[in-house]
Amino acid sequence: MSQTTTQSKFHDTGYKELFSYPEMVQALIEGFLPKYISGLLDFSTLTPHSGNYITPLLDEVIEDVVWSAQMEYEGQRYELYLHLLIEFQSTVDSSMPLRMLHYSAEFYRTLTKNGKVPKGGPYPPVLPLVLYNGSRPWRTPTNMLDQIQSIPSCLRPYQPTLEYILIDESRYSDADLQRVQNPISGVFSIENAQDKEQLKQAVYRLVDLVKADANKERLDQLLTIWIKRYLQRQGVKGNIEQLESLVEEKTMLAENMEKWRNDAKLEGKLEQAIQMVKDFNLSVKEVAEKYQLPLNELMERLKQNERAGKD
Repeated sequence: MSQTTTQSKFHDTGYKELFSYPEMVQALIEGFLPKYISGLLDFSTLTPHSGNYITPLLDEVIEDVVWSAQMEYEGQRYELYLHLLIEFQSTVDSSMPLRMLHYSAEFYRTLTKNGKVPKGGPYPPVLPLVLYNGSRPWRTPTNMLDQIQSIPSCLRPYQPTLEYILIDESRYSDADLQRVQNPISGVFSIENAQDKEQLKQAVYRLVDLVKADANKERLDQLLTIWIKRYLQRQGVKGNIEQLESLVEEKTMLAENMEKWRNDAKLEGKLEQAIQMVKDFNLSVKEVAEKYQLPLNELMERLKQNERAGKD
């Protein structure tokens, strides 16, 4: 398994686990969905639904989480299904509208197959959400209809259409996240931090949000698990699993996380460079320049590998 795939799976595991708790789902919805939707939901009725509705069309870097909640609109009560797809590829997937359409159809098929709803309906309403963490701006349409070529007005009513809500972490500025006073905004702050000072402030801010919460002990536990997954995804090695409390160990984390990230990035580049030298018989100097690595450090690592191979 490649380093990229491994990091994606760590990331997916961290977020899927995070959103397996109702308070985190509520924080995501209240902080990052339109108020005209979040204000209608009864969060006390949040119910998780196990099972994986991903089909072969949706590849392995996608993770899904499904919850339902009661909502009230114009005097009527509805059971709304929330589909959260967690997308952590480094590049934007231009086929996402088609994938979401396929995903929702598969979800309804599964409900009818399991006898949850009659084959002829009525089907419950769904709210598709895509949480995106990539560094490139998301430019793919959020509606399947917008990806169909120019449509004559007489044919428009017959075209497939499905709109999903996009939550693109990188689009939120630090000021945007500061205005959302809940733990998910703190998580996004850590994800978006670009240097040591930003990362330090993001850690302290997340800890403050935890300490201000009525269920701070439980929240500390959940976010400590996420921090461990985050560090694993960054390639950080060591005794990460010994981390017991984000709140109690905030200073150590704030002071060291950027160094750990940089060390892990350097280690990853060194491993790639060594493999490049071995596979393509390139000069060490050429590879060092390509990966922007100190020549002496790359040469030393190559010598260490040679010695280890002889032992």
